[in-house]
Amino acid sequence: MQYFIEFSDGFTRSMKKLKKKDPGRFAQIQKKLQSIILHPEHYKPLRNVLAGYRRIQFGPFVLIYTIRGNIIRIISLDRHDKAY
Repeated sequence: MQYFIEFSDGFTRSMKKLKKKDPGRFAQIQKKLQSIILHPEHYKPLRNVLAGYRRIQFGPFVLIYTIRGNIIRIISLDRHDKAY
């Protein structure tokens, strides 16, 4: 199945900040986004209030996304203590 990816405004702002502050982590996240498109169900599903969402952790950062049909929507990228 071919997946399409959408970004929330909050995620776009976070990536712009991260690109300036930490280009290495920015590149790491870009590679993971490509991996998400190929295998979106591979990453950890969340439970309870966040049921239906999935996450990937990059050191202190957490990327949260959801899959609806063939659309992957990237919700947020934030530090672990603020993401949940």
